[in-house]
Amino acid sequence: MTAVVQDRYGPAPEGLLRIGRIAVPPIGDAEVLVRVHAASVDRGTWHVMAGLPYPVRLAGFGLRRPKYLNPGRSLAGTVEAVGPGVTGFAPGDQVYGTCNGSFAEYVTVAVDRLAAKPANLTHEQAAAVPISGVTALQGLRDRGRVRTGQKVLIVGASGGVGTFAVQLAKAFGAEVTGVCSTSKVDLVRSLGADHVIDHTTGDVADGQRFDVVLDTGGHRSLRRLRRTLTRRGTLVIVGSETGGRWLGGFDRTIRAMLLSPLVRQRLAPLASSENAADLVVLTGLVESGRVTPVIDRTYPLEEATAAIRHLLDGRARGKLVVSVSPGRTQTPATGSTP
Repeated sequence: MTAVVQDRYGPAPEGLLRIGRIAVPPIGDAEVLVRVHAASVDRGTWHVMAGLPYPVRLAGFGLRRPKYLNPGRSLAGTVEAVGPGVTGFAPGDQVYGTCNGSFAEYVTVAVDRLAAKPANLTHEQAAAVPISGVTALQGLRDRGRVRTGQKVLIVGASGGVGTFAVQLAKAFGAEVTGVCSTSKVDLVRSLGADHVIDHTTGDVADGQRFDVVLDTGGHRSLRRLRRTLTRRGTLVIVGSETGGRWLGGFDRTIRAMLLSPLVRQRLAPLASSENAADLVVLTGLVESGRVTPVIDRTYPLEEATAAIRHLLDGRARGKLVVSVSPGRTQTPATGSTP
């Protein structure tokens, strides 16, 4: 099969990722072989590709060399074959979910990270949902505990997680304010945000107070973000990017965890958990029309490098998708190289 291949870690996709011909992976007992139609790119894609910050490698992605053939981690496609211990999925099912190595024509996926694809989405749209959608859902529902009538601030509202977060917060009945750059104000407003702050001309801590703040972008200080909260408000930290090799922004998360027991406000860093149950929740929200993935651009598999570069340049509006050739129409023999 055709796949993106990575033999070493590196911070730049150019010269690191290549297209190769490799064997179709064997199916485990509780796994499904999926013919990939589309995958998506997010900040986690870069972390897995670069192996940075270094704790990423300790999380199971390989200490000295990448453990998986490529950094793709989300997908939408068609079930080709199922393992002997699998129930609930059959060849021909349209699915979406998360895995390791999704920039390829075929990939094996654990059944607890897979769900039926929303019927009203294309494969390209569906591939944009699993990582960013689940992160936004868990950040608002589980960590932020957003309720009807609350005021919610989404920092980084035009990004992959942010575009889902704006829509989910509205679906939960909140009054939503989004923070983004000038060129993306129209996008955030179109997602249903009640108010939009252009961070190039306004300050997110300019006298306003919010019940929940979801910070998905930049590296604003805890002090600055806490000034935007009510006395018992909740700050949810989804990501932080400083470029450091050892912590890469995780130091802010550590400080938040240490400070939270000492203050009235809840400082709640999020480490999202990929699971099928939350994909089912998102499917319901998507099929009801309350959540729609926002796709900036779609790249062919051969241009996965360009998709990652576009993400790193910070110009994306919503999600970037990699369209994968559907491959053979019949089920390939695992371990073969079709």
